[in-house]
Amino acid sequence: MNQPVSLPRVLVVDDEASILEALSKVLAKEGMEVLSARNGKDALEIVRREPVHVMITDLRMPGMGGDDLLKAVKAITPEVEVIVMTAYGTVEVAVEAMKRGAYDFIAKPLKRAAVVGTVQKALEKVALVAENRELRARLAAATSRDIVGHSQVLRSTLEMARQAANSSATVLLLGESGTGKELLARFIHEHSPRRARAFVPVNCAALPETILESELFGHEKGAFTGAIRAREGRFVEARDGTLFLDEIAEIPPPVQVKLLRALQEGEVEPVGGKRVTVDFRLVCATNRDLSDEVRQGNFREDLFYRINVIPIRIPPLRDRAEDIPLLAGHFLRMYAAKHDKIAERFSDEALHRMCNYGWPGNVRELENAVERAVVLAGKSEVGAEDLPPELRDPQAGHGRQITIGVGTALAEVERRMILETLKFTRGDKRLAADLLGIATRTIYRKLESGFISEESYRRAANTPTPPPGTPEAEADDGVLH
Repeated sequence: MNQPVSLPRVLVVDDEASILEALSKVLAKEGMEVLSARNGKDALEIVRREPVHVMITDLRMPGMGGDDLLKAVKAITPEVEVIVMTAYGTVEVAVEAMKRGAYDFIAKPLKRAAVVGTVQKALEKVALVAENRELRARLAAATSRDIVGHSQVLRSTLEMARQAANSSATVLLLGESGTGKELLARFIHEHSPRRARAFVPVNCAALPETILESELFGHEKGAFTGAIRAREGRFVEARDGTLFLDEIAEIPPPVQVKLLRALQEGEVEPVGGKRVTVDFRLVCATNRDLSDEVRQGNFREDLFYRINVIPIRIPPLRDRAEDIPLLAGHFLRMYAAKHDKIAERFSDEALHRMCNYGWPGNVRELENAVERAVVLAGKSEVGAEDLPPELRDPQAGHGRQITIGVGTALAEVERRMILETLKFTRGDKRLAADLLGIATRTIYRKLESGFISEESYRRAANTPTPPPGTPEAEADDGVLH
């Protein structure tokens, strides 16, 4: 589109000159700017050249019909709302057009009130969508978290991400738990031509297998027990934007097949519904070795090659230790403001402890440690005594041991090992799974099945926790910063 327009602009398309003239007069009297075209080809040229808010088109026209014009316009500018005109007795055709993206239909012979009312409602929707888009952009700007650090390894990672952002190629983010894969995915989106559209994150490990397919691809009403209404999936939410699939290695094989088709064909198939064409940019992330998952038969080889177009490896915090003081200072200021604390700086000893700690949980662990210290310090200088035990005592943390008696049932050994690891990670399921060498979904299954009770998990985490299986429980807020 070229220049923005002040008046609502409506394009009327019909092969009958009398209808074009009548509609143009009616809409112009309502304070709208009206463009007209006698056929689908000319209408398409106008849409490519001019900003249009609403298009009214006849379904039956020589050459390009209204149905084909609808598809083409939605492909070029999805924000244009399309109203179709249909003759008496062909309402079912108009209903089918609505299923393919039309806003509404008006029946011939046309009535002034019906035309004006329908167009005004379509314009209201256009304005609402634009307002929501602007609000999302403002919210994203207000809540965005800068990437903090000046290490060479971080600069190299960001440069590769910037180059990848300018394309539509699929990006695969690799790295340990807590390194900030979602933040880098947002960085790629915000530096891409799709930045004005939605960024839709999905944590594949946090969604139970039974609802993952519906969550991603959507479902029709009545497609399964409990589907009381139709629902758009995350792919449709990410139309013209970016879809971020975190922990993609956790996607079960049946859903992998549908994901592969979506990437190959640009189509998604809702559960119980028909295929829908969607333009999206995919960014994936995992902390696992997908090549090894392919060899073990857990991940489809063809899907691996589809998503491994631009792999970007995010460095662990231990490989960019020079960024730790900057990150710690950033988090200190952020959480001092959030919790209304007087903390202003770290003591030299506290910084020394942080810089010489291995940070198995990477930046997410550092962020949590700083927030804890800021809240508990109660003074302007945060000292080493305010840091978590594993930083105060070099023997704590990885040196922690548990004793298990001979003859203990294997199930009890497994339960205790998972709980102790969750205690060490302060409830971080992904980090715990990473340290144990198991899939994150395994821990979710243990919680959901009652093998590990919710109360036991809460005691281990030492904090109130969202119920297992909710996306909030495991949102990847680990940051590169």
